[in-house]
Amino acid sequence: MYHSSGNYEAFARPRTPAGVAEKSAYLVGAGLASLAAAAFLIRDGQMDGKRITILEASAISGGALDGINDPDKGFLIRGGREMENHFECLWDLFRSIPSLEVDNASVLDEFYWLNKDDPNYSLMRATQNRGHDGHTDGKFTLTSKAQLDLLKLFLRRDEDLENKTISDVLGKGFRNSNFWLYWRTMFAFEEWHSALEMKRYVQRFVHHIGGLPDFSALKFTKYNQYESLVLPLVRWLEDHGVTIQYDTKVTNVVFDITAARKVARRIDWIRDGRPGGIEVTENDLVFVTNGSCVENSDWGDHHTAPRFDPDIGDGSVWALWRNIARQDPSFGRPEKFCGDPEKTAWESSSLTTLDDKIPPYIEKICRRDPFSGRVVTGGIVTARDSSWLMSWTVNRQPHFKSQPDDELVVWVYGLLIDRPGDFVDKPMRDCTGEEITREWLYHLGVPTEQIPELAANSANCVPCMMPFITSFFMPRRAGDRPAVVPKNVVNFAFLGQFVETERDCVFTTESSVRTAMEAVYTLLGVERGVPEVFGSVYDVRALLNATIQMRDGKKLKVPKLLVRALDRTVIGQLLRRYRLV
Repeated sequence: MYHSSGNYEAFARPRTPAGVAEKSAYLVGAGLASLAAAAFLIRDGQMDGKRITILEASAISGGALDGINDPDKGFLIRGGREMENHFECLWDLFRSIPSLEVDNASVLDEFYWLNKDDPNYSLMRATQNRGHDGHTDGKFTLTSKAQLDLLKLFLRRDEDLENKTISDVLGKGFRNSNFWLYWRTMFAFEEWHSALEMKRYVQRFVHHIGGLPDFSALKFTKYNQYESLVLPLVRWLEDHGVTIQYDTKVTNVVFDITAARKVARRIDWIRDGRPGGIEVTENDLVFVTNGSCVENSDWGDHHTAPRFDPDIGDGSVWALWRNIARQDPSFGRPEKFCGDPEKTAWESSSLTTLDDKIPPYIEKICRRDPFSGRVVTGGIVTARDSSWLMSWTVNRQPHFKSQPDDELVVWVYGLLIDRPGDFVDKPMRDCTGEEITREWLYHLGVPTEQIPELAANSANCVPCMMPFITSFFMPRRAGDRPAVVPKNVVNFAFLGQFVETERDCVFTTESSVRTAMEAVYTLLGVERGVPEVFGSVYDVRALLNATIQMRDGKKLKVPKLLVRALDRTVIGQLLRRYRLV
């Protein structure tokens, strides 16, 4: 496997890999990474889909990319996915997957046209004082010291940030800035999370720094990610003969390991309550999604708080990774990510409005008609003075195809779930959906005397506790995450958010698909480059633009004599183009 850039290899079709007609593939998990790997096996590896089996523990595909209408609880989403134009591997995949919405179009075509016609941006990024403008005003408010701290982080080597936290390298001045407010609520970073991953994020998205304050950097699907991304991909795979074996909890992949070779020999599972499995040969390829951010998710309801369940039992994907990791040090250290769930948990809620009483308060804040079918909030709105650090968003409506025209689906989440609320005197983690609705209505600016009645009768809120939702952000060092294909491994690959890839960051649809492409191309020897991570970190234009943005438009103090000298070069032209002098 190798990386490429440009469109030379992007448009090329690889030749059939040697021996692929005799190979079979088993993929553990039916999340995006595994589904993408199956698609790349067929499209680029030219494997017969009938020789591909996906083993999924639950009764549905998609993993963290969910979105269902539960007959008992209502519309449910644990989260949403923020996407951008330089998710090179994601769009490489979905250019080949037919849309279920638009005739003779791919999922990429559908997504591209939608975001061309209805570009995303926010008109109110944050509120304060119960629904009033939070006056972030598009500014980052970074002090000179905070700018210097961020620059130092940007330039440091990965090995110098191993096992360090964000608070180890970024001071209080930075953590009091609008930049940190934007960053932590958008990506769900906490002060105790990985400084290394924070650096990866800054470098990965440096070309979008200017779009952080108003979310103009982002693009979204028409519906929830399950209906817009997972369903068309699953349909395409099934049309190509892929078998998805649901209700199958894989407990181990057993290896034959020598000094020179590591070969997967057996997959163990529990199905219908009975242990079973299958022997595999060197000609069988095995792909495992190790770790899960939504493992042990627990749903409450409007009258019941969800449970916090950090226990890892047999059949858990974390237990699977532990069993694999015990066999060889190169298979990673799962405890670094799942060993402290109090530091990796937060809670989200799926809230559906049931009448016309709440939507006017939403419209007042987002400054758009939420029933227009177009962009509504344009991303999360953060109540910056919320003790839960509550954020909420209304994506294009309907968010579900089956959603009634007079209902809105709102996603609400809190980053600080252990603190009492500002209206509800309880931590978010102990609240029912109705109580979370009360707190949300309070920060919308609903008159306090009306809040109890509206929370009880004008909304249905279903909270979800996720003990491992930011597990991939925990401080780490080299070796904690395995390589996609560890050294000397013959027929096995890791997929997903807990593997090491060059320059990319986690918690994105792109990283899931990137690991899938790297895994398939490596094990099959596909004659096509994996698109490299977009190189904006090496683009002086992106760096200059990020510099002026993070300085809130303040020019650099450069001696006039030096400016005159620079003006005779292209450097001076660039500095003036980006208004730095």
